[in-house]
Amino acid sequence: MIEKILLAVSGLGHAEEMLKTLTEVPSIQRSKVTVLHVVPDQVSAEAMTTKWEEGGKILANAIQYLNLDPSKVSSILRQGDPKRVVCEVADEIDADLIIMGSRGLKRLQSILSNSVSQYVFQLSSRPMLLVKDDIYVKKVNRIMVAMDSSDAAKNCLNLALFLLRDIKGGELILANVNTDLRGKESDTTQISPEQSPVLAAAFLEAKKYGVQARCVTSSGKAGEEICRLADEWNVDLLLLGSPDRRPSIAKNLVDIDRLLGASLSDYVRVNATCPVLLARTVS
Repeated sequence: MIEKILLAVSGLGHAEEMLKTLTEVPSIQRSKVTVLHVVPDQVSAEAMTTKWEEGGKILANAIQYLNLDPSKVSSILRQGDPKRVVCEVADEIDADLIIMGSRGLKRLQSILSNSVSQYVFQLSSRPMLLVKDDIYVKKVNRIMVAMDSSDAAKNCLNLALFLLRDIKGGELILANVNTDLRGKESDTTQISPEQSPVLAAAFLEAKKYGVQARCVTSSGKAGEEICRLADEWNVDLLLLGSPDRRPSIAKNLVDIDRLLGASLSDYVRVNATCPVLLARTVS
């Protein structure tokens, strides 16, 4: 399921560390990796030359740090608007996963600072793994999937099973939140699969691949509860389904509703204390 990975590097953050950790997962070791650095347009030729030289060093350092099989890694240095170039290159190589660093900016800050990761998430339909600057990247062993009845959640489940099926001692946490808009929280309850139709189907799917799974439920505001459960269960990676991308006719517009509204995926990407993989429905 993940044969081609696009790693966008800026010389800062934990994106490279996240990929290096992922390459310890047996199912990822066959994947081909493209490392991308984008040089933003500059006001002068001299500044452009300097940025190109810096970009080349960033790429070289990233590839050296990753220490991958040379036959499975390539690099791209390109000029332009970073958020658009990342999307273009992801389409060019038909990436199955985009990995990017994120500053974890809140919605209004994302608009004002022209957040690359936030815009790429808006414009791309491909699974995207965001790694905030202030988190600790751990070996992937315990994965949590926020489950509901959506196709996007089922896609997340499939991705999680792809990663976990060959991890010895790996564990899948299947979490379902009963939304309570009043914000009233309940204690986390570990339940047997048959107590929840949504979790029962996911549990059986995990069993099919020999993946150890447990089912947990809680109630409250979905975003807050998902982040709390991820903390409580000490997960290494959180997978969350997201609604389909905006119509292509709106791609050139800033998605104010998504950035300023109460988007679940936006809340989780900002507040989760572990890497977050956001996935859409399978096209």
